[in-house]
Amino acid sequence: MNDEKIRVRVTSSGQTLDVVVLDKRLDLIRIVLGEGVHSVRCDLTPTRNGSAYVGNAMGRELVYERSREDVKSDLARAAGFRDFKR
Repeated sequence: MNDEKIRVRVTSSGQTLDVVVLDKRLDLIRIVLGEGVHSVRCDLTPTRNGSAYVGNAMGRELVYERSREDVKSDLARAAGFRDFKR
């Protein structure tokens, strides 16, 4: 099975992490940090202006720096529709 991975940024340190996506919808992206028994789930929700998705995991703020429109086109591409814009 192919797990989708996205790159998120930890705002406090500027470090980037590759995380596995459990569920991706326009209003919520659910990710998993780590592997095995020490994994942590996190929900990323869009910001007010829709320019990024943010969430908290273990007291750290995570940012996925893609807009709602970018995620919408990713979802359309994954579903096989041809009306997405690059």
